[in-house]
Amino acid sequence: MAFKTDSSSDREAMSEINVTPLVDVMLVLLVVFIVTAPLLTQAVHVDLPKTEKTDPAPEKHLASIAIDAHGNLTVNDKPQVLAALEQQLRGLHTADPELTVQLQADAAVPYGKVAEAMAVAHKAGINKLAFITRE
Repeated sequence: MAFKTDSSSDREAMSEINVTPLVDVMLVLLVVFIVTAPLLTQAVHVDLPKTEKTDPAPEKHLASIAIDAHGNLTVNDKPQVLAALEQQLRGLHTADPELTVQLQADAAVPYGKVAEAMAVAHKAGINKLAFITRE
């Protein structure tokens, strides 16, 4: 409510702005942003424990695919071509449904070759695929 101190007529427009509602709204928005800002962070910092080497998985459920620097494939240390890889992996998977395929690729191999081998393994029904790296 505004008070007039002069004796001018009542028809004049009031030239003062009431900023109290504006300040209230801004304070509410500020509180909302302060409360929600920590919830919007995506980074999760986890301090993982260090462990010793573990024993490798039993060899009865393993098959290995190796890709050398020239892109040549070997399955269980036997040379293989990509076209026949699906049939061989399907046969290995049929013989052992719990089969895990270990994929070893040379660092010089283009990612496309590795992706092709992974896709062929997936088409053959292999659900467990492990990547072998050096320590």
